Amino acid sequence: MSQPKLKTQTEIYQAAPFLKWAGGKSALLAQFRLHFPGRRSIRRYFEPFLGGGAVFFHLHPPKSFLFDRNAALIEVYQVVRDDVDGLIEALRIHQNKEDYFYAVRAQDPSTLSPAERAARLIFLNKTCYNGLYRVNRSGQFNVPFGSYKNPTICDEFGLHAASAALHDAQIEVADFEEAVLEAKTGDLIYFDPPYEPLSPTSSFTKYTSDGFSSDDQRRLARVFADLNERGCKIMLSNSSAPLIYELYQNYPIHEIRARRQINSRADGRGAITELLITNFTP
Repeated sequence: MSQPKLKTQTEIYQAAPFLKWAGGKSALLAQFRLHFPGRRSIRRYFEPFLGGGAVFFHLHPPKSFLFDRNAALIEVYQVVRDDVDGLIEALRIHQNKEDYFYAVRAQDPSTLSPAERAARLIFLNKTCYNGLYRVNRSGQFNVPFGSYKNPTICDEFGLHAASAALHDAQIEVADFEEAVLEAKTGDLIYFDPPYEPLSPTSSFTKYTSDGFSSDDQRRLARVFADLNERGCKIMLSNSSAPLIYELYQNYPIHEIRARRQINSRADGRGAITELLITNFTP
């Protein structure tokens, strides 16, 4: 089967997230647009909590450095960038069937090739319950089957567009503090960490097996302050928890209306207030 070809720059600019990710920002981009700097003013772009990558794909920055602590996620982005045809070939074999889903979920990823591992994660993401990525303490994916009628498991054009957008990006596993060590004046950094819980029962930070704590939030605030001193432009998303207001009280705080998209209960997916913290005026 022939592969879809990207013929124009316009098609490349249609690149969009290819994974459904908890806390994904696609639905908030219209509100964020008021706060983004002009694209021509962005010297380089850093995103230390990549997740679904909605902001990256929206901005199409000229030079990008993309990071996450989730090694499985980062490998998917690397494969999309470097071997999209091999990924598509590996995705084509997957089937939206419950028994097949659990057989794939039970696979040992270390026995697979990089393209097969990336295809496995995309398949599980497209067919698991509510598109949730969650791991247990052993780092094993543990979300049940989603019972979707006809999910798009292999979006060939979307993957080719994403591959083109990622072509010049540096993509690595790193802690957020390490990820921005080389950031300098004129660079834009967008932080989208696991959110500080609004209540003791609302926490969901298990994208990696070691979670993200309030101490990590405080460390992130210190990194934010250091980058501000370096002359970087910074944007940071988080919940409206009291700790976040406290940590960033000296910076512009913008309230964003969001809707919870990933929750085990449908009545827990209502509108909420999130925060977007910046250190500049567009």
